[in-house]
Amino acid sequence: MRRMQELVDLLKKATYAYEQEDREIMSNFEYDKLYDELLGLEVETGTVLAGSVTQKVGYEVASNLKKVTHPSRMLSLDKTKEVEKLKSFLGSQLGMLSWKLDGLTIVCTYEEGRLTQAVTRGNGEIGEDVTNNAKTFINLPLTIPYKERLVIRGEAVIHYSDFERINEKLPAEEKYKNPRNLCSGSVRQLNSEITSKRHVRLYAFSVVEGNDELTSKMEKMQWLKTLGFEAVEYKAVTQENLEEAVQYFSEEITKRDFASDGLVLVYDDIPYSKSLGTTAKFPKDGIAFKWQDEVRETHILRVEWNTSRTGLINPVAIFEPVELEGTTVERASLHNLSIVEELKIGIGDTVKVFKANMIIPQVAENLTQSGPIDTPCTCQVCGAETVVKQDKTAKTLYCPNGNCPAQRSQAFVHYASRDAMNIEGLSEATVEKFLNKGFLVDFVSLYHLQDYEEEIKAMEGFGQKSYDKLIKAIENTRQVALHQFIYALGILQVGPMNAKLICKHFEDDLERIMEAKVEDFVTIEGVGPVIARELSNYFHLPANREMLGRLTCEVNFVKAEKKDKEGLILEGKTFVITGDVHHFDNRKALSAKIEELGGKVTGSVSKKTDYLINNDNTSGSSKNKKAKELGIPILTEDEFLNMINEV
Repeated sequence: MRRMQELVDLLKKATYAYEQEDREIMSNFEYDKLYDELLGLEVETGTVLAGSVTQKVGYEVASNLKKVTHPSRMLSLDKTKEVEKLKSFLGSQLGMLSWKLDGLTIVCTYEEGRLTQAVTRGNGEIGEDVTNNAKTFINLPLTIPYKERLVIRGEAVIHYSDFERINEKLPAEEKYKNPRNLCSGSVRQLNSEITSKRHVRLYAFSVVEGNDELTSKMEKMQWLKTLGFEAVEYKAVTQENLEEAVQYFSEEITKRDFASDGLVLVYDDIPYSKSLGTTAKFPKDGIAFKWQDEVRETHILRVEWNTSRTGLINPVAIFEPVELEGTTVERASLHNLSIVEELKIGIGDTVKVFKANMIIPQVAENLTQSGPIDTPCTCQVCGAETVVKQDKTAKTLYCPNGNCPAQRSQAFVHYASRDAMNIEGLSEATVEKFLNKGFLVDFVSLYHLQDYEEEIKAMEGFGQKSYDKLIKAIENTRQVALHQFIYALGILQVGPMNAKLICKHFEDDLERIMEAKVEDFVTIEGVGPVIARELSNYFHLPANREMLGRLTCEVNFVKAEKKDKEGLILEGKTFVITGDVHHFDNRKALSAKIEELGGKVTGSVSKKTDYLINNDNTSGSSKNKKAKELGIPILTEDEFLNMINEV
């Protein structure tokens, strides 16, 4: 199984490099040899691991998640924070002690050796069918050698390292608070392609049905491993070694890449467990042990305001060092302005701190509340005036300067992205290398990379061919549509659709856009007050205006040819698109078709919307509800194609 997982990981990397990055990390001969080895092992073991390149699992899009009733109610475990209570519960029995992973419980069913259904725990009685998404979990077998019916329970989790990688790329209002929330949102996606990018793992923790010959839960866990499942780590315990085992797990959690909010203790003997039955609320054969949060008092020394690569400025409390869970802690994120205000954080305040899940330092309580501390008026990295934003859940602080050194890496990656300037070969890793060497300062410096030709060609991963390819890609951006350029600048809240609407309104005149005020932008259908303020702030920031003056000397704006009015059958019509599409490759392609025919596409339903396009026109989505309230027609794709006579 270890060798199979090695092969799956290696071949996936090779396939991705070849198909997505246009590079080879191994020869065709090596690839074919490893592929054949993996295929042979799959035939020999009867197991196919998730992600195997021998399987082509097509991504599927669902209009909603089907509700499934569990055959038997899934009860929660009784809880304790005391080891003595665990000992009392265990008595003279042999027990299995394992991680209580902080994720999403999934019930997986296999028929004739194939995964046929995966259902979330839900409310314990009714869950949601997430089979399509489970097939993309990176460690869940799709086929197994056991041909009888098998039902297992496992915990779907996203590791901290993947959580940080994914969260870093999301705008502030979309960031997830913790890995569990991200995992829940990922597993319950309607589009399984999104789930596949989230690196969800499933750790099996019990067998509900299958191999009744085994009467030990730990033996069944070992058996699951032989089938290709990754089982949760566990230890055999008695009253004598229980305390030692708990200590082991409490020390290990600080080294692990996953979140655990405690441990689970169950009796190992299956017949004995079944004989106990349940109470009205809990099964009698298991108990959960919750970590006893170690809390310390300390004093706030200062608050640092760290500008992230997205422009979000994160407040971090620096306090007198304290010992927590065996390590020295002296800082904890305060996350956003709302939390700073709620805790009334002030310099010198006495606070209580702890480690959430024994990993992440948190300020639990402020005992003296002398604040809140003043919010900085300028970014401490670049000096630009900061901007306070209020969304539905929290108040946050931003640096609006896209050229701020703290934001440069992400700014260049966005500038080079496909919907922006589409500079193939300018990856995040390459940007980081160029920034470190001083080749890049702002967007203008992209057009002068030839000055460093010899240094670039000498860099690892570069040569004449890759250098020429990158320079050519950059040169191709010298002729660009203004809406692509506006989107490429990375102005907060401004997406490709907004950029098109803005450029159309100002007739592709950058000077007019730069001089426009908030009240000018809000007159554009699809541009609300928030986006209008972002645009005005960006274009009136002196550092941005100076950079744009130099950048516009490097590029020329190509205007789209005006079409004959007779061909613009959707002229003056405003559309909103939601849900999945079937006839077009994606929603972007459908938007392009509408714009080609003279229509406009906006992101939200309003009184000015003429049509909402949604193939699931009976869904209870917010856009559907709004359209029905306003009497706006909801079209399926087929009805839209009929409208434009393209069936």
